Amino acid sequence: MPKRFPDQRLPRPRDPLQLGKLIADIATGQVEDVAADDGKDPAAAALGRKGGAARAKALSPDQRAEIARKAAAKRWENS
Repeated sequence: MPKRFPDQRLPRPRDPLQLGKLIADIATGQVEDVAADDGKDPAAAALGRKGGAARAKALSPDQRAEIARKAAAKRWENS
C-alpha cells in the first residue's frame, strides 16, 4: 500500500458497498477526510478573480464601446 501524506484524501474504493461505508464513516466523524491542497497561493488566486471587472473599471466608456463593436463584428463575421 502506498504511503499517504497527511493532507491527502482517502482513496475512494471502487466497490459501491465499501464506498457507502466510507461515506458513512466520514459523515459520522469516525474517519477524517482531508482534501488535498491544490498548491495555489491564496493571495494570487484572489488577484486572479477580479480580472474582467478590474479591466472594465480601468477603461473609459468609449474604449469599452470600441471593444464591444470589435467583438460583435468578429462574432458576425462567420455568420
